[in-house]
Amino acid sequence: MTSKSPNPFSRIPAVDKVLVALEKGDELPPVPQPLITDLVRKTVEEMRQGVKAGTLEVGEFDETVSMIREKIDSLYRSRIHPAINGTGVCIHTNMGRSPLSDKTVAALTSVGKYYNNIEMNLDTGERGKRGGFLETCLATLIEAESATVSNNCAAALILILKHLANGEKNEVIISRGELVEIGGGFRVPEIMEVSGAKLVEVGATNKTSLEDYEKAITPNTGMLLKVHRSNFWMDGFTDEPTTEELVELGKAHGLPVVEDLGSGAMIPTESLAPIPHEPTATEVLKRGVDLVCVSGDKLFGGPQAGIIAGRADLVAGIKKEPFFRALRCDKLILTGLQETVLEYLSKGQGEKPELPLARMLSAKVEDDLRPRAEALVEHLTAIEGLQVGLVETIARCGGGTMPKAEIPSLALDLKPETMGLAKFADLLRKGEMPVIGYTAEDRYRLDLRTIFPEQDEILTKNILAIFGKL
Repeated sequence: MTSKSPNPFSRIPAVDKVLVALEKGDELPPVPQPLITDLVRKTVEEMRQGVKAGTLEVGEFDETVSMIREKIDSLYRSRIHPAINGTGVCIHTNMGRSPLSDKTVAALTSVGKYYNNIEMNLDTGERGKRGGFLETCLATLIEAESATVSNNCAAALILILKHLANGEKNEVIISRGELVEIGGGFRVPEIMEVSGAKLVEVGATNKTSLEDYEKAITPNTGMLLKVHRSNFWMDGFTDEPTTEELVELGKAHGLPVVEDLGSGAMIPTESLAPIPHEPTATEVLKRGVDLVCVSGDKLFGGPQAGIIAGRADLVAGIKKEPFFRALRCDKLILTGLQETVLEYLSKGQGEKPELPLARMLSAKVEDDLRPRAEALVEHLTAIEGLQVGLVETIARCGGGTMPKAEIPSLALDLKPETMGLAKFADLLRKGEMPVIGYTAEDRYRLDLRTIFPEQDEILTKNILAIFGKL
């Protein structure tokens, strides 16, 4: 007599049984119950489909509960919360780009907590101009006729294209050497197409002449576009017309000239660190362009936004575009930008703004970083199974800005002896305050330039906890 084959579905647990087991086990992270229930249901259904397809063999009940518990932990870790950036990348796209100043955070708390006057004219008691004060401040800072903001720099470019390149005059001339990818797989040509503009490429990747632009001008041309190569550079056999030459060409044909500057520098970058000069919005406008757009969350040091500045008539026209409302900023972004630009305006000529990014870039290795690093080493050298040292490193601006800039820095150089580097990095990431560093020369490194001084104690505790020394 042959024995009956076990039912492959018999080990798939009931949802209620798993939920009860989770409640009786170790304390779960503070994830709302509906999320936990939904996760359990989906996991059980995935198991059922896997067994049905013959691709999954279900383990013991305790193993299943443990696996689901890890999924809940992972879900909780995925929420947006503070982390320690030890990568040495100052404007880290994956970690929120530029940190905000204490004044900005305080203003956001106040404006977010209470009602505010975002569209209330306090002089008349009637509806007011949204972001009017901020626009005035930006125009003053950039020395522009007028300025406005959108929710990011790509949106700013789309708004400009929609206003200047539409209808029969929808052609936009741009050099092939400026068809950049801005990150996340998004490319300038794709952004231009979304706006409805027709892209007209001129020149070669490495060389574009003024004549290339001029030959491409037709009755359908709407504008000339220049895109700053902020996230890469070209060297060698290269050539391109100056901004001033493009401006003169535009004037001769009655065409506006726009530059997408991207990086958002507002002060000379070389005054902050031993890094190259990055063109500012003010400089570009003084070269004669009609409009410039920059990012608010890169070298500007504020929240994610796109800043448009230049001719008052063009800015006014952009604000009348129906699409402008879809891409406008909310009260929190406007407040964050407002406080950031006020910090710039409060400083005199040559003074650096009191912004985290400015402090980070200008920190001195010997005066600022080494004392902190030596104190950390002193606390960590007592850990058995962990080699601790210091190493001179190179930090980067990041965020698609200034790729040639190399900023001398200092990093903790860690070598765990009781576990692999991958496991050590995993444990650091999964702490209550995640710590992100990088691996180099068979060591795990944490660059002090991008770690806030007030985070040193938390960093120490995280490492001590991993080795059971807390």
